[in-house]
Amino acid sequence: MGGISVTQLLILLVIVMLVFGTKRLRNIGSDLGSAVKGFRKGIEDDTADKEPEKITTEESQSAASQSKEEKEPAKSPTNKDV
Repeated sequence: MGGISVTQLLILLVIVMLVFGTKRLRNIGSDLGSAVKGFRKGIEDDTADKEPEKITTEESQSAASQSKEEKEPAKSPTNKDV
């Protein structure tokens, strides 16, 4: 009740083969397989990129000096500047 039987799947497969042809179905299958492979590789690369990076002391010092400069208020112009 409501399920797809084996005979219905075979009939569907025959119809699809007649419509698309075996050569085109083979190409679609290989394209789909390579897309899934690329997707899995992308997921693995993404998880490898999320590992914490080591920050050198020079980078941390330059970042600290940049944040210090950003916190300083901008000097307002005086009458002499105008």
